[in-house]
Amino acid sequence: MSKEVKPESVSLRPLGGGAAAVMATSEQDPVCIFGTGDLGRSLGQRLLQTDYKVVYGSRRPHSCGPLPEGAQAFSHADAAQLASLIFVCVHREHYEFMETLTSQLEGKVLVDVSNNPEKNLYPEANAAYLQRLLPGCQVVKGFNTLSAWTLQNGPSDASRQVYLCGNSVEAKQAVAEVATKMGLTVLDRGSLSAARELEDIPLQLFPEWRLPLQITVGLLAFFFFYLLIRDVVYAYVDQGKDVSFRIMVSLANKVFPIVSLIMLSLCYLPGVIAAFLQLYRGTKYRRFPDWLDRWMLCRKQLGLLALALAFLHVLYTLIIPIRYYVRYRISDLIVTKIRMNQTSEFDNTIAWRSDSYYSVGILGFGLYVLLGITSLPSVSNALSWREFSFIQSKLGHMTLLLCTLHTYLYGWDRFLYPSMYKWYTPAGYMLSLLVPTVVLTLKLLLLLPCVDRSINRIRRGWERTDLDEEKTLLA
Repeated sequence: MSKEVKPESVSLRPLGGGAAAVMATSEQDPVCIFGTGDLGRSLGQRLLQTDYKVVYGSRRPHSCGPLPEGAQAFSHADAAQLASLIFVCVHREHYEFMETLTSQLEGKVLVDVSNNPEKNLYPEANAAYLQRLLPGCQVVKGFNTLSAWTLQNGPSDASRQVYLCGNSVEAKQAVAEVATKMGLTVLDRGSLSAARELEDIPLQLFPEWRLPLQITVGLLAFFFFYLLIRDVVYAYVDQGKDVSFRIMVSLANKVFPIVSLIMLSLCYLPGVIAAFLQLYRGTKYRRFPDWLDRWMLCRKQLGLLALALAFLHVLYTLIIPIRYYVRYRISDLIVTKIRMNQTSEFDNTIAWRSDSYYSVGILGFGLYVLLGITSLPSVSNALSWREFSFIQSKLGHMTLLLCTLHTYLYGWDRFLYPSMYKWYTPAGYMLSLLVPTVVLTLKLLLLLPCVDRSINRIRRGWERTDLDEEKTLLA
């Protein structure tokens, strides 16, 4: 623990209430931190690395545990007198002790960094409650979206955003200056009424992934049970065979590519729908329906989940040669052929079909991976808009075309065989071709010169009402 120093030994400029207390804090002025837990210590260490002096306010300044080197520990009252900017790193249920420090905290800026374990736990936001307890202070909500680990390791691309809200512009400017010097990016969210919204941010669990995950889980569940009935239950009921072992590899290796192809097509279907909607309306200035807006905003997540399923399909395909069932079938077929003194002639058509099937699949997966890589912020930020659009749109539709062709080559002429329709149900791969085929067909229509010309005119600001006005003038 750092050696305790009397407050009088710290060289400070005079601090008063009101406007003087909300001046921007310089490196010569200490920053006070109430609380010596993990977050308080990490915050103090980060401030010290940014050349700020740090003092801690603690109930037990003599035994509060090890503090960052260079920091000093005082009682809450003494520490509050030394700084104009105070970070409150304590839980809401312990705020009451600050009511006894009204005179020491008068006119100071209090930064509330607290969070709650769940939403709507209290009737008002923690920062609003703190402001009500200490009306003579300027409370700013901020830094609550940063973890102790982030502060210890320095800001990174994924966690350098700091949200601030408060009723005092000067107080927010003082806190923003400290955050900026720490290498963080500040976003002002307005008055203290936005505090509850900021406190709910750390409680969100993948909010942008919720709908894509629901779609993924729904499709996986549907096709798993659909193929379970067709491949496993049907064999047991109709033929008396127990092929339940197929669930682990064979069934999974059918479900994953089916869902992956459908989800990839769902990434491009909303763009096609939007284009036809603009053609129908004759303008780009009318809002899309809410469901279409929401769909278009989650295309990136849909694509990444589809890529993950495609990876699983590749891995499952690679282990096929070492499966016990496959090795058994191959050895049994060879022994049977030898016993019957038979040979199988080489079929050139099947060779072309299988090689084309694998080749198209490899090319499609390669472009699939390229789409996933360019969707990463570190990569997309290095691309111009034209480059990004070319990859995600043109190469994206090429990926969808190759993956759809890969599935068509897999099916070949199987759809003509009655045995493929077990219990009068189509094979899973047939269902997977419906959505991508529709998307590619509609996209082909949009590429027609007459349609493409109209779409481009609309997206450049032309409206059908302009044509109506021209006809009226000519008449």
